[in-house]
Order: sequence, then C-alpha cells, then structure tokens
Amino acid sequence: MDGLICRIEIAAFAVRERLPTVTGLNVCVRDGLLMSYAHDPVEAFRRAGWYVDRLIKGTAVAALPIELMSRFQLLLNLRTAKAIGLTIPPTLLARADEVIE
Repeated sequence: MDGLICRIEIAAFAVRERLPTVTGLNVCVRDGLLMSYAHDPVEAFRRAGWYVDRLIKGTAVAALPIELMSRFQLLLNLRTAKAIGLTIPPTLLARADEVIE
C-alpha cells in the first residue's frame, strides 16, 4: 500500500474513533494525525550528506563522530484536534514550531 494512502487512512480512522495520535514523523501531521515531536528530516539528510562527503574523501569510519539530533520540532494539527473534540492548551500551542489550522 502506498505510504501516503496509508497515512491518510490511519488519520481518518483515528478521527472517526476520536483517538488522539502522536507520531515521530512530521509529514503525518500534515496528513491528519494530531501531533508529532520529531527531528527535522532536512537537518538529518544534511548531516548524512556531511558523513558521506567525509567517507568519500577517505575518512575512516571510526574517526567520524557519533551525533545525536539536537533540534526537534513540535507540530500540531488543530483541524484534527477540533474533529476529535480536543482542546489544545494555549501553552502547548505557544511552544509548537508549526500549527496546522
């Protein structure tokens, strides 16, 4: 099954059943899930590119640092919250990096 269709079907099911959903993929919030708290995928790909560059230039794998993602994004979908009858507290809205209305 196509990933987009699957995400949309999951979101539709959750709204029908009035289930709040949390995901680790920002794109799913845009498809209708309630919220996500996840790393920025663009930043992850940028850092992966840095590693590939170093490996191509001959850096030994053991010489590369281990990194953890340090920036995370909070996305909230207010349309979904309204559809399932959930009120998002203003303090959480204020902390969101992106709010879908």
